[in-house]
Amino acid sequence: MPIRREHRFFYPIDWPQLSAVIRFGRAQGRCEGCGRPHGRTVFHLGDGRWWDEGAASWRDGAGRPVGLTAGDDILGTVRTTRVVLAAAHRNHDTADNRPGNLAAFCQRCHMLHDRPEHRRRRWLTLFRRKALGDLFRGPYE
Repeated sequence: MPIRREHRFFYPIDWPQLSAVIRFGRAQGRCEGCGRPHGRTVFHLGDGRWWDEGAASWRDGAGRPVGLTAGDDILGTVRTTRVVLAAAHRNHDTADNRPGNLAAFCQRCHMLHDRPEHRRRRWLTLFRRKALGDLFRGPYE
């Protein structure tokens, strides 16, 4: 995920190299949350289940092998996505770059991990907008 301009100074200057070590050195090019391989296009059902071509089986959102039930409409719901790994801070503190605090996540796992933080930032943004509207008697946007 790209780093927002206002947050760039929180990251160390060698962040690209540090991220590469986590994503490709420690994680071996696979998501540490679900096991999806970096750079590959995978089939998924939208609920976290995805087709692992290497193991020739369906996996759940945690990377465990799962079976499909008779009620699953595979042909109607299957989609594809290209997997891109990103290094994530487990505690959301960008100054804490210890290897134990960094994880290699695919887009889905990264968004699920960051969901509470995104909600907090969204609330803060909306709160600021309303406060500025109250302060200057402008319309809320």
